[in-house]
Amino acid sequence: MNGVVTPYLTLAAILFCIGLYGALSKKSGVIVLLSIELMLNAVNLNLIAFAKLGAQPALTGHIFSLFTITVAAAEAAVGVAILIALYRNRGTGDVEDMNSMKH
Repeated sequence: MNGVVTPYLTLAAILFCIGLYGALSKKSGVIVLLSIELMLNAVNLNLIAFAKLGAQPALTGHIFSLFTITVAAAEAAVGVAILIALYRNRGTGDVEDMNSMKH
């Protein structure tokens, strides 16, 4: 039973590492937001894989995954709003210029 979940966990680990690299190394705010979304999708993949692991598959992993998708949508909306405000104030989408919103 453990071998069934291993490819999903490997894929999720690879996706999470790619997202972590993008979130920590890129300067563009849009790329950082996309990287965070990629990490959240890796978490969703883990939740679904572990929900499938049990002898009696439960819906708890699916429900937690739906909550994660909801949080990701809210995070994307707030993040894009902050990036738009940064671009209007500073004329750039660079996250290194985000130390304060005052100009």
